[in-house]
Amino acid sequence: MTSVLKINSADNVVVAIQPQPKGAVITVDGKQITVLEDVPAGHKIAIRDLAEGENVIKYGFPIGHACETKKAGSWMNEHNIKTNLAGLLSYEYHPTDVVLNIPDEQRTFLGYRRKNGNVGIRNEFWIIPTVGCVNGIIEKIAARLRQETGGDNIFAFPHNYGCSQLGDDHENTKKILRDMVLHPNAGAVLVVGLGCENNQPDVFEQFIGDYDHDRVRFMVSQKAEGDEVEYGLNLARELYQKMQQDKREPISVSELRIGLKCGGSDGFSGITANPLLGMLSDWLVAQGGTTVLTEVPEMFGAETILMNRCANRVLFDQTVSLINDFKDYFLSHGEPVGENPSPGNKAGGISTLEDKALGCTQKCGKSLVRGVMAYGERIQTKGLNLLSAPGNDLVASTALASAGCHIVLFTTGRGTPFGTYVPTVKVSTNSNLYRNKPNWIDFNAGVIAEGEPMEEVNKRFIDFVLGVASGNLTNNERSGYHEIAIFKNGVTL
Repeated sequence: MTSVLKINSADNVVVAIQPQPKGAVITVDGKQITVLEDVPAGHKIAIRDLAEGENVIKYGFPIGHACETKKAGSWMNEHNIKTNLAGLLSYEYHPTDVVLNIPDEQRTFLGYRRKNGNVGIRNEFWIIPTVGCVNGIIEKIAARLRQETGGDNIFAFPHNYGCSQLGDDHENTKKILRDMVLHPNAGAVLVVGLGCENNQPDVFEQFIGDYDHDRVRFMVSQKAEGDEVEYGLNLARELYQKMQQDKREPISVSELRIGLKCGGSDGFSGITANPLLGMLSDWLVAQGGTTVLTEVPEMFGAETILMNRCANRVLFDQTVSLINDFKDYFLSHGEPVGENPSPGNKAGGISTLEDKALGCTQKCGKSLVRGVMAYGERIQTKGLNLLSAPGNDLVASTALASAGCHIVLFTTGRGTPFGTYVPTVKVSTNSNLYRNKPNWIDFNAGVIAEGEPMEEVNKRFIDFVLGVASGNLTNNERSGYHEIAIFKNGVTL
């Protein structure tokens, strides 16, 4: 295994694949360089002298500039690299030709064909509150039903919203809850309201539109006869019994929809796990399937790569709005647009938002962008889609599921246990994390940094993902971690 990696021929830094002690000698492009200080794995080392203000190049693109003069062999990190990002930008469309040359393998998975023709990969019973006031009620109903049936596919999804909200916040709540009610991973849904909330159950029912009345029922707690838990439990029993008849059947992978997400990233994210997701994304798109990339703030600094892969100018214009609208959101709150990397990201080797973005966007491979969606919108176009949502792990993963994704693939270099309301596959960027947190991590991409060809890892990864789609449980499912988080950006009454 190599000790350092130069990702692109234009780079003026390399990434330490293994920790490099002070005094170590590395060889890059035939030139020997002495490491001037201890450098952790995943972090960057300058391979030539850098002047103050000079761009630091990684992945072939600037990830910021040196804020002081640095010698070759220096450790380049958040203390001596500063972002180049600032404010809104104007963009020009320079479309990129994309040829994938990936054959259609005619693969299938075992899924559930719903009455309306949609496909799910789980057959679960969901209890969804219109308002946070009834969280206790839905959790009691779910617990009682699990106790009665022994079913491990019964979930309540509490949240804090549905009342005391205005404008976009109120619409965001309605959209996410609507998307959940209509999600094909649910075999049946009980919607529980209070009765006096802003998100009125009868108005929300109309907002949902067409739905399967045999599999979705509504309950208003203030109007429920007698004990509301017993009343809801009777409705739940009936719905649960109906969905027990559903059976898996072979489904073409062209109907699979996968969300792409990263969190707790490190310096290996853009070398191992994120490119692996990109390779799988391209494969699925070539099979006629769909992938969705979100975390808009984590596109800042790499957005032109996505813009130039838009299939037409309309999509380009929509992507420009996607980026600049989110920058406006930051600026309207008096926040800079380039301060995204968390302490964990920085400790793992990511110095600036551009550094993170150029690794983050690799999750969507090289395919053309075929769709751009607002927050809360559902997938309308097959292929690669971009979705408006923040970088926050729970909010972004919920948004991906709500767009209609069956699975969220989540790369991480630091580790996280959570799962959203669809299977959430954790892919480690390094093998140490995989070994240390086997109850969190589902698949190890760290072997790529250790020399296993990415093409071979991707073959195993495709099989793994199709196994999840066919019913194999992820670690978040085994642990019972199922959560939702709704984007909020306004006043609370």
